[in-house]
Amino acid sequence: MNLSNNISSHQNELVSATDKENKLSHKGFVVWMTGLSGSGKTTLAYQLEKKLFDEGILTKVLDGDVLRLGINKDLGFSPEGRYENIRRTAELAKQLASCGVVVICSLITPTNELRALAEDIIGPEHFILYHISTPLNVCEKRDVKGHYAKARTGEILNFTGVSNPFESPTSAIYSLDTSELSIDNSVTILFDDIFPLITI
Repeated sequence: MNLSNNISSHQNELVSATDKENKLSHKGFVVWMTGLSGSGKTTLAYQLEKKLFDEGILTKVLDGDVLRLGINKDLGFSPEGRYENIRRTAELAKQLASCGVVVICSLITPTNELRALAEDIIGPEHFILYHISTPLNVCEKRDVKGHYAKARTGEILNFTGVSNPFESPTSAIYSLDTSELSIDNSVTILFDDIFPLITI
């Protein structure tokens, strides 16, 4: 039984999304970063957040690892668990963006189906996808927690890039390889793309 079918709201919002954006002097938006564990997604997300914040932009990073310690802590890594992980995160990002926040999501998001789910929930007019395309062998070398090694011995199951596939994105605006681009250069590319999209 879907309990949400029994919930309805007839209360009209007294403060619109546009009102909130005008208050902040910028638009709400969602930047979604997909890539393997260790590709540099989270580092880029927080560095981009800092650069945007320094320009007066209200931001929030939604880090997949952090979300799995809280709002998504009940989810595993089965296809169903991954679907729900992305669905919840996209719904949260949508709500924040409707308040004028620029949300930066750092999640592996391994399939095009899941990326399309996130874009569909958030809306294409408020969504941009980046593939952090650092090669698998580089990501493994960066793995200080040893997750890849544990995945290869079977200690960790359903690990993307080892026992679970990672589909190359078909709709990413950019592919950023942090083994070839510095973090500073990558953040500059992201910022130069995004800032015009959120400027009022």
